Amino acid sequence: MSEMTTIDPITLEISWTRLISMVDEAAANLVRTSFSTIVRECNDYAVVLTDAQGRLLAQSSYSIPSFICTLPLTVRHFIAKYGDDGFKPGDVMITNDPWLGTGHLPDVNIAVPIFHKGRLVAFAASVAHVPDIGGRLRSPSNREVYEEGLRITPMKLVEDDAPNETLLTIIQDNVRVNAEVMGDIWAQVSCDRSLAQRLGEFLDEVGIDLTELGEIMYARADQAMREAISNVPDGEYFNKAAIEGSDGDIVLKCRVVVQGDEIAVDYEGSSAQVAQAINVVPCYTFAYSAYALKCLLAPDIPNNDGSFLSVSTTAPLGSILNPRFPASVGARAMTGHLLPPLIMGALSEVMPGNVQAAPGSPLWAVQLAGSHEGKGFATTFFLNGGQGASEGRDGIPTLSFPSNLANTPIEVLEARCPIKIVRKEIRRGTGGEGRWKGGDGQVFEFRIVADAPVTVSFMANRTDHAAPGLNGGSAGAPGRLLADGKPLDPRLVSVLPPGTVLRLETPGGGGFGVVGQP
Repeated sequence: MSEMTTIDPITLEISWTRLISMVDEAAANLVRTSFSTIVRECNDYAVVLTDAQGRLLAQSSYSIPSFICTLPLTVRHFIAKYGDDGFKPGDVMITNDPWLGTGHLPDVNIAVPIFHKGRLVAFAASVAHVPDIGGRLRSPSNREVYEEGLRITPMKLVEDDAPNETLLTIIQDNVRVNAEVMGDIWAQVSCDRSLAQRLGEFLDEVGIDLTELGEIMYARADQAMREAISNVPDGEYFNKAAIEGSDGDIVLKCRVVVQGDEIAVDYEGSSAQVAQAINVVPCYTFAYSAYALKCLLAPDIPNNDGSFLSVSTTAPLGSILNPRFPASVGARAMTGHLLPPLIMGALSEVMPGNVQAAPGSPLWAVQLAGSHEGKGFATTFFLNGGQGASEGRDGIPTLSFPSNLANTPIEVLEARCPIKIVRKEIRRGTGGEGRWKGGDGQVFEFRIVADAPVTVSFMANRTDHAAPGLNGGSAGAPGRLLADGKPLDPRLVSVLPPGTVLRLETPGGGGFGVVGQP
């Protein structure tokens, strides 16, 4: 490792902030040039810069938390396939393999090798949730990955500046809205190439060695993270939670082991994998575990490869958090987003001022597909429940956590798909009680105005099990879904006729602390 005194602190800080600026600029390019609302409006994307070994150097400021850990790992899978000398200027790699990417097929990962003075020095990489990937609509009811759409194993989308026309044709011919999908993919390519250009200009200007800069940043982040872990008492801390499944409750168990300057999360005892799309691949399990610990221990430390060297996770093969292929995983967020509150609950006794109660809806999503006036459409949008309360602060209503996905504006939804919004309002009184109150959920009601039946699927947690409170706080209200006033099972794909009114009531967040106690 390079000596930490080789680059002076001022140069280091300026270089670091410039790397962040480059990645943020590339991310802005992606948002501006993307075709789908899921990138432009919902924030479901990330952009990162890695070194030549695939280690995270810098990430875009609005990245989805899970992508921070998964996208560099995807770059390392590209390196493992093609070797250090298997890349040329003009190459573009692509994959959406759940086990090698972000955990489900709709997220397309794209990476571009960056050369400087004839030497591979870095990779620019992005991931974005495309509006459709073929197969059945994303739903918990899917039973294996083959139902969930087109799986692209790691390959070159562009090789030596020549597009892979066969692959492009396969993608276009197997998705419902090919113009939007291909538009987003090429927006990612443009984004990555713009980052590569900016990095080359930066290296020409400052004459710094990127490998050395990275080693210094990794070492400092690792040291700071280890110091934060050392302040937590050594020991084993436990928690468990139940979530609704199609055939009964599914149990998540965690054991958080703190030993010196390292922390490990073991999920032994969690339910076995299921024939539903709520299984979570290991990279996603690690990502949301590491994110929770980063929030608790060292939220201000820059996110780079060194931030996570002291963190590890394990889950038994064949369990819901480490399923065997070809398990269905399209709705993996319904389980994975519950890991941060699970870990926070385990550490609540030793870190009461840092944790927060469980959020009302880690993620609610609606997928609509069909045709209207002779034209096909496929749309995904998200809804948020109430944030969990924490010591000294009430939970915020309708706030996304642990992800940072945004609500799609009403005007955009009505312009992009044949629905009419009837009602959108805060669901008052649904946050859990406590010394600090959980955030309220929301009511979202819309009418289908297509001229043909519409296929609808949902991802909706906490309809049976409400978000629990913490440290004496009470649970928030559970959510529910209604179609024309009658309960609708969110775990099934439904085909609904024109005129149907859907009402979604997202859950409230858990309360924190006992009411009346100082």
